[in-house]
Amino acid sequence: MNITTFLSRLIARRQGATFILLGFFVVISQLTRLFLLCKSIHSVDFDHSLFFSLGWGFLFDVAAGVLFIAPAAILLAILPKRFFVHTWGRFLAHVGFGLFLAVLIFIAVAEYFFWNEFSARFNFIAVDYLVYTHEVVNNIRESYPMPLIFAGIICGSALLYWLSCRTGLIRFWMNSALEGARKRWLFAGGWSVMVLLAILTIDSEMLPGFSNNYHRELAKNGIWAFCAAFRNNELDYEQFYSTLPLEKAFQTIHAEISSDGSSFVGKDPYDTLRIVHNDGPPLKLNVIQITVESLSASFLGSFNPKSRLTPGLDAIAKNSLVFDNFYATGTRTDRGMEALTLSLPPTPGRSLVKRPHNENLFTLGSVFRSQGYDTAFLYGGYGYFDNMNYFFGHNGYRIVDRAAVDSSDITFANAWGACDEDLFHWTLREADRSYTNGKPFFYFVMTTSNHRPYTYPDNRIDLPSKISGRDGAVKYTDFAIAKLIQDAQSHPWFSNTVFVIVADHCASVAGKSEIPVPNYHIPLIIYTPGGQIAAGHIPDLASQIDYAPTLLGLLNWSYAERFYGWDIRKAKGDRRALIGNYQRLGLFEPGILTVLRPQQGADEYSLSPFTLAQKRRDLNPTDLGETISYYQTASYLYRKRLFQELTPEENARALALIH
Repeated sequence: MNITTFLSRLIARRQGATFILLGFFVVISQLTRLFLLCKSIHSVDFDHSLFFSLGWGFLFDVAAGVLFIAPAAILLAILPKRFFVHTWGRFLAHVGFGLFLAVLIFIAVAEYFFWNEFSARFNFIAVDYLVYTHEVVNNIRESYPMPLIFAGIICGSALLYWLSCRTGLIRFWMNSALEGARKRWLFAGGWSVMVLLAILTIDSEMLPGFSNNYHRELAKNGIWAFCAAFRNNELDYEQFYSTLPLEKAFQTIHAEISSDGSSFVGKDPYDTLRIVHNDGPPLKLNVIQITVESLSASFLGSFNPKSRLTPGLDAIAKNSLVFDNFYATGTRTDRGMEALTLSLPPTPGRSLVKRPHNENLFTLGSVFRSQGYDTAFLYGGYGYFDNMNYFFGHNGYRIVDRAAVDSSDITFANAWGACDEDLFHWTLREADRSYTNGKPFFYFVMTTSNHRPYTYPDNRIDLPSKISGRDGAVKYTDFAIAKLIQDAQSHPWFSNTVFVIVADHCASVAGKSEIPVPNYHIPLIIYTPGGQIAAGHIPDLASQIDYAPTLLGLLNWSYAERFYGWDIRKAKGDRRALIGNYQRLGLFEPGILTVLRPQQGADEYSLSPFTLAQKRRDLNPTDLGETISYYQTASYLYRKRLFQELTPEENARALALIH
């Protein structure tokens, strides 16, 4: 039997359409993988692992196709024989086939643009984009030539449809579609078994640990990866990751987090409540924390002498305390917010900012409010995005976002929000209001301008809006921050204020490794125009969870805390940074990266001194135990609701111990 005869017999029945659809699904998925491979041609390794990943990709394409086409298999079993006798029935079948092709090409195009932005198949980001359609649709519309793209999708699907009709494939199938109900339902039952087998036997975690993460991403199927991310948006640590006996994990973490000299309150072995004592008078300074969207350290001339994008920040840095070796905990804005606000490691799955039961947590704002500060969250966009307003609003912060200001307060906006100049104008106004009311203030200010579509007001910098891409957006944000500092000089609270400039995450996290350490390096600059905090450099390794206790230490405060970070200036022993993505959880120590992964897996890598390139090494039990302790205990405290804000009575008792 030749291949033509075999294929003819395969589709010469009602349910033969499922094989036609599966064939198109697999072919288009394979072509998509080929395009993504070409897009990343300089990042992949042309060795056996690449071809191994392509083999895995074919397996996932078939499995995803079986699932994707299951509704069509059921529909074909339901439709009566007479449906394909009538002209209108055949017409609807043709329409359905054309729409199927259009959907496949649309998904392929979406995958290409997603890969272009994130160097990954669909993941949690794609799931979030499906939820927050207003911002995302407007962002896509402003960033890409959508009429041209849709025209291409229509032309591509029309061409495939024409070829299918021209070859007689569809007509041949329809003439064979007049089967009885018994055969139709038997076939549908068989397809259902295939669906069940795909669900039970194929899992993304089956993929081997490719040394090049691009190979791992190429091995995935986009639709399968999207469904997996939707299903696993929260991962139970105890179920999916390596654990220690809980008491041992807390013993380890107690030793870790108290290495800066903080002392524990009470005898509860599962509590992290500690007292921090600093000698001398506390500094009652205002704090404006500017959290900059996607600001990699490499954009700043202070870190990368070749960069010319940040003349304003570079000038500010010369008179500031600069942290040379500071790292983001994650790859998304909500992760940065989580770490900078809660001083907690990035628990697996989605950020705590978007999880249920995230109210009344112990935050940096908690400490400021205990000292009589006005705390506020200021954001240029609509704060319902990523659940930001709910998180900050239910943790004691006032909300000032695009919805809370008058339209006259917005001079320029794009899909993500008002430009940074407008946001900083609101910030100055709120600071004046707090000052007039006689209250010191702590503001968490979140920018949006350094984000696709990279548009900003004209005639501000020497790079034109949008067409300059990321470079223009970075330079505009730099201009806006420098202007904020300049404008603030005329306000009475200026010399009594600390300006913090920190990134939420890097602009890109793509790399050959699953956790590419250099792509987590971000700036932290603390500028005090009144000179209360001395300028200089701190070279020690740290991450965003260390920001809160270090800031409070610089203010010379004594206070009660539950933070996982430490005052980096006072910590003893090896420094470390907690970094990760949605499923990989890392402990980065000088020269070493230990990574936890689902299914109780773990890996350890040696890091080269300058490039931080990774080379797998044998697991060190001590490194593994420390890594597990950080993430296991943090997940436990959140799940048991033990990481809560102190009541006034608890805070008073704790502070009494200080005095």
